[in-house]
Amino acid sequence: MVLLLTSACGSPSRLPRDAVIVDLARGVSRFRPDQAFGAVVDGLPAGRIAQVYTQANITALKRAGLGPIAYNLRTELGIEAWHWSNEGAWSDAKRQQGYWVGSDRPVRPVLMGWGYFLPRRGDSIDQANDVGWSRLDDGDRGTFWKSNPYLDQAYTHLPSSPQWVVVSFPAPQLVSAARLTWEAPFARRYEVQRWTGIDPYDRAGRWVNFPNGHVGAGAGGDVRLALSREPISVNFVRVLLEQSSHTSPPGSVDRRDAMGYALNEIGLGVTGPDGRFVDAMHHARSGGEQTNIYVSSTDPWHRASDRDSDTEQPGFDSLFLNQVTNGLPVLLTVGALYDTPENSAAQMRFLKGRGYPVHEVEIGLEPDGQNISPEDFAALFIQTADALRAVEPALILAGPGLQQAISDTWLDETADHSWTRRFLNGLRDRGHLRDLGLFTFEHYPYDVACGALDAKLIAENQSLAASAARLKEDGVPPGVPRVIIEFGLSALSGQAAVDMPGALFNADLTAQFLTLGGRGAYMLGYGPEQLFAPETPCAGYGELMLFGQDEKGRATWPTPAYWGARMLTGDWAQAGAGQHVIYAARAARPPAGKAWIVAYPVRRPDGRLAVLVVNRDPLHGHAIRLMTSRLVGTAPADLPGPLDVIQYGAGEYRWKADGAAGRPVRNEPPRRFSQSAKAVRLPPYSLTVVRTRVPIGP
Repeated sequence: MVLLLTSACGSPSRLPRDAVIVDLARGVSRFRPDQAFGAVVDGLPAGRIAQVYTQANITALKRAGLGPIAYNLRTELGIEAWHWSNEGAWSDAKRQQGYWVGSDRPVRPVLMGWGYFLPRRGDSIDQANDVGWSRLDDGDRGTFWKSNPYLDQAYTHLPSSPQWVVVSFPAPQLVSAARLTWEAPFARRYEVQRWTGIDPYDRAGRWVNFPNGHVGAGAGGDVRLALSREPISVNFVRVLLEQSSHTSPPGSVDRRDAMGYALNEIGLGVTGPDGRFVDAMHHARSGGEQTNIYVSSTDPWHRASDRDSDTEQPGFDSLFLNQVTNGLPVLLTVGALYDTPENSAAQMRFLKGRGYPVHEVEIGLEPDGQNISPEDFAALFIQTADALRAVEPALILAGPGLQQAISDTWLDETADHSWTRRFLNGLRDRGHLRDLGLFTFEHYPYDVACGALDAKLIAENQSLAASAARLKEDGVPPGVPRVIIEFGLSALSGQAAVDMPGALFNADLTAQFLTLGGRGAYMLGYGPEQLFAPETPCAGYGELMLFGQDEKGRATWPTPAYWGARMLTGDWAQAGAGQHVIYAARAARPPAGKAWIVAYPVRRPDGRLAVLVVNRDPLHGHAIRLMTSRLVGTAPADLPGPLDVIQYGAGEYRWKADGAAGRPVRNEPPRRFSQSAKAVRLPPYSLTVVRTRVPIGP
């Protein structure tokens, strides 16, 4: 057994070795199902929105019982601007370009939204489709990178923060010279530096200027720098931009054009014997082929021609009118890294005018994973918060949508490497910590779901507990509710997601997070989906999803994740807004070997005690006795019968691996039965809910 929360309860020496003690003397946390069990609606490839959100599919999805919906932005991960409506206005209307603001009173229904590539992109890779590239080493003198103008003092009302470009070589390179081709605005003062650490997270690492790396009177143009007399071996090189020229390109009519920094192309290498520059960088119009570039921010400027035809977001009218939202308020994400506060405010005016229930808005998504400094993200968060609150003062604002709860900065020489703590300090220093009404983060504990999955499932309890402890250590205010905005055993495709390990992980994580005081968790993969090839072959074909689909996108076979969700929302918990109390549980005698079994007891509003039990042993069944104690120090007693048992395991589901044609060869709903026996048998790799009525108190 695994210890959830300890309590002094009876004399362990007299108890059965297989007993799980439920301590009814104290509840450890409370939750509401209409907030606790959520699902994620996200961007999809072209044509998939219409395929997924049919009335037949929506009806099937609702049977999972997942209540609140989180609307996530794939565009925010793909370095794209979001057009949440096809109607709106460009800042440069004549040329159909600039900064877009959607119409808050569109003539036509808002049935679809789209992503727009950013032609001033600086990063080689992104967190979504990863089909773009950096304009800093694409070999095209007609393109350039520009930093985000909303980080200028004119918007932040603080001294403009330095921006930067980092070049990451896959192997050490000799560098003694640089070539920088500037656009307007260029950098008047900047430094060219190398990283001394052994890796990007080395706390002893420092950014050190090349001997001739300081430029104090930059004038733009095509600049060649002799950085050092002798070549120096480097992995990471940074151009730190400290003072902008605030000059505009010819024909500019927008003040944002003069804010930040614009750089056309960068080269790093050595000067050959003939005096020619020999570039060590690979320049290409492909993120996978060019030398990797990371930037501090990107200008959300774009053109009508930049629409990404393969990134669609569900339109708000179709989302709400088709009841995808289950009639509950939506946790809505708005762009911050690659959008403007003005566009977010217009979106809120539209939603408010339509009367759609949006009370919580998450600002940005995975900023820590996209390498923006926490202080800069705090500045963008505040601007968007102010714009939203001007439309709807009662909004609860959420963020920062961390990639993981344990989030540290990289290539950073400052003393404090906690991204979270520095973000919170950035809000606090500006008097805006009160703007954060909901703390959000994602949870994908494993890069690849391969190997001994049972060991990974067991280790996850410690991983989630460590994440909760880290958030407390990083200073997340105790009164701010916490929400897991996405979760899965792995963020990458794999068989585990469509097999029993995925269902065991989902149920265990959700119940443990609620036990730790979390408000709720949102499951990614709400719609029917196809199987995808794994990035690592050992993971097998699979995908995070509730249903498989046929060739027309119709929901067909349910996955274990679907049945697990139904057991959580309809068997363990009582549907609705009623308060549920989670109690402490512990093993009578802590195991000497693996902690195969974990249990979560909950008191439902209907008076029933329901215990969720997860057996993570893939090979063996286990028989356990559930016992209770109403007061500390009293002898535990068996749960009074009859016991209602709902059970799902290998007897109900079996997967046949066959590449993209993989499928379940056994797929039955959970078994339901009653028993009076004291011992409850748990099949291998199984979920079990045991329910009975137990009076609370003396």
